[in-house]
Amino acid sequence: MQKNPLAEIRSNVENYIGQKVRLKANKGRKRTTVREGVIEGAYPSLFVVKIDGGYNSTRRVSYCYSDILTSTVELTVFDKESENEILIS
Repeated sequence: MQKNPLAEIRSNVENYIGQKVRLKANKGRKRTTVREGVIEGAYPSLFVVKIDGGYNSTRRVSYCYSDILTSTVELTVFDKESENEILIS
């Protein structure tokens, strides 16, 4: 029996809550943004990343798991132990 791909992505994201990530988001019309932050929470239909904006400001951005499935968002996790990068897809 094949598992739901969105459920697999959600469980992958839940495993890395509290870890530093690089978020590459396609904003449309050939615009992409690359930011680094920490996965703050994973909810049934979306996940939240806390981004330090500098000057003592923080932002929280949220994305749907389907954004990762459709490659609108690339989420790369920095592994603390081996210092490698893990791409969640």
